Amino acid sequence: MVALSSGASIVTFIFGDSLTEVGNNNYLQLSLAKSNFPYYGIDYKGGMSTGRFTNGRTIGDIISEKLGIPSPPPFLSLSMNDDAILKGINYASGGAGILNDTGLYFIERLSFGDQIDNFNKTKEAMKRKIGLDAAEQLCSEAMFFIGIGSNDYVNNYLQPFLADGEQYTHDEFIGLLISTLGEQFMSLYQLGARKMVFHGLGPLGCIPSQRVKSKHGQCLKQVNEWVLEFNSKVQKLIATLNRNLSGANLAFADTYGAVWELIHNPTAYGFKVSNTSCCNVDTSVGGLCLPNSKLCKNRTEYVFWDAFHPSDAANVVLADKFFSILFPPQDPPAPTPLPHY
Repeated sequence: MVALSSGASIVTFIFGDSLTEVGNNNYLQLSLAKSNFPYYGIDYKGGMSTGRFTNGRTIGDIISEKLGIPSPPPFLSLSMNDDAILKGINYASGGAGILNDTGLYFIERLSFGDQIDNFNKTKEAMKRKIGLDAAEQLCSEAMFFIGIGSNDYVNNYLQPFLADGEQYTHDEFIGLLISTLGEQFMSLYQLGARKMVFHGLGPLGCIPSQRVKSKHGQCLKQVNEWVLEFNSKVQKLIATLNRNLSGANLAFADTYGAVWELIHNPTAYGFKVSNTSCCNVDTSVGGLCLPNSKLCKNRTEYVFWDAFHPSDAANVVLADKFFSILFPPQDPPAPTPLPHY
């Protein structure tokens, strides 16, 4: 589906929310969307929290390993003079959404629009460093991974006290999301991005923070139907952009089914629990794994780490599926014909 550049020279730029953040929010003094405390990172190398919202690696970390490259560092950790800006950057921010007002109550977070502005700063720094032509070539060959939209539901539309849920019908809200996302894809394209991969939303109605809203802890059907509609409309948007933008190679990675399968058939993947989180969280005050929380005994048996985020073990399964969607195994070569005697 996506053409790979040669070997270790591949450059990746990652945009998104807490599912792919690697520490940008640690640099935002007032942000309430942080995971720089125990027990986050307990299974990451060194056993320390890094700003990743899981007990170990993100899907982005694991994809980088599969590509044979280091996981890109957080944008806010870099000086624009660093040579590292030429090797890939992670712009993702916990609490971020497609819409600027998503996650408003986290005070500070980098919305998708902010992340694109930061990529623009990176591009300007690249031009100063290696010249316009080389910067354009680097961007056209780089891979742009985008995973955003969950917070537009979980920390916006589905929150009863926020304006968007009151102000819009779902049809109007999804229209706003898709039109805004279309403008954001165009902004990245105008900044030189050509290979863009959008990671579709999973069944948000089945994450622990949503299940607690149902009477018997089951998935919220309405939320999942909205997510499927969102995914479908993004796929149509991407098809339109690919037709109309010269050289564009946008791809949609649909992992809804993979996440659904992991949640509803966990034992097939070696998991035991998929309806609640390993970390015993209080969903009434945010659902993050606080330092006074109790942890499950075997973290590899749980699909979810906290009320929102998959465990390291689940991220490995999902990254494998994601990778096989993006880079399907090549058809085996045709057998050599037998010689005729």
